[in-house]
Amino acid sequence: MLLELAREGEDAAEDLAAALLRLRRQLERIETETLLTGENDGSNAIVTIHPGAGGTESQDWAEMLMRMYLRWAERQGMKASVMDRQEGDEAGIKSATLHIQGENAYGLLQSETGVHRLVRISPFDQAKRRHTSFASVFVSPEIDDRIEIEIRDEDLRIDTFRAGGKGGQHVNMTDSAVRIVHLPTNIVVQCQNERSQHKNRAQAMKILRSRLYEHEMEKKRAAARAVEDAKLDIDFGSQIRSYVLQPYQLVKDNRTKLEIGDVQRVLDGDLDALIHAYLVHKRAAAAPAAPAP
Repeated sequence: MLLELAREGEDAAEDLAAALLRLRRQLERIETETLLTGENDGSNAIVTIHPGAGGTESQDWAEMLMRMYLRWAERQGMKASVMDRQEGDEAGIKSATLHIQGENAYGLLQSETGVHRLVRISPFDQAKRRHTSFASVFVSPEIDDRIEIEIRDEDLRIDTFRAGGKGGQHVNMTDSAVRIVHLPTNIVVQCQNERSQHKNRAQAMKILRSRLYEHEMEKKRAAARAVEDAKLDIDFGSQIRSYVLQPYQLVKDNRTKLEIGDVQRVLDGDLDALIHAYLVHKRAAAAPAAPAP
């Protein structure tokens, strides 16, 4: 229809460009779904965020990332909840754990595991100097209760503490928050979202099962990489993406080399292009090399 109007001399260029953009995004979504072939790609996701060194700057950046993933889930029509949140000293957060429920949540968000770097003029620096902040993101699949994950009681240290908030009625006056340390792996999880200690413990165990499963899967992936001398996944702790707000505006994924100039759109949860590029990159990296002629 729009093409016909254009042929007849009507000014339909803007509408035609918008229609082509919608079509391209629809095709990318379809291709993205075909790239989700992992065993747990269809699972819900558990997202853990920690600030790097740098105090308030990094804690604020960690909270910006938390908001980004909550907005992404909202855009995708998924259900997102904050399972645990530790407030920063002055601003931001010291840690957060999110539960993202929806079709292919883990398959899509697996691209986010790693260190995220922010460059900006600091809102906390009176001299208005440029600062670089880091925060780490770890994504694991929510494990179906039917999958056996052995967790021995003697391998756990369970502590309870008083859940806190920003004060007033938000502070829980009982020791309802739960922290669990898995001693063999030193994996630490905690939950204070619920008022009931029993519910917080159940939620923390759910997070622990997910983290232990992903820990074992990563060990298997590392062994496969050593055998094949190929790196198919980004190791936790490596810098995967930069978000630059000053002196120019740019989001750059270090793995796929994809660059996006509209940083605010990305921080508002529009991660589709970044996720799609990662999944394409991952498939290409995993493909066997073509035989030499």
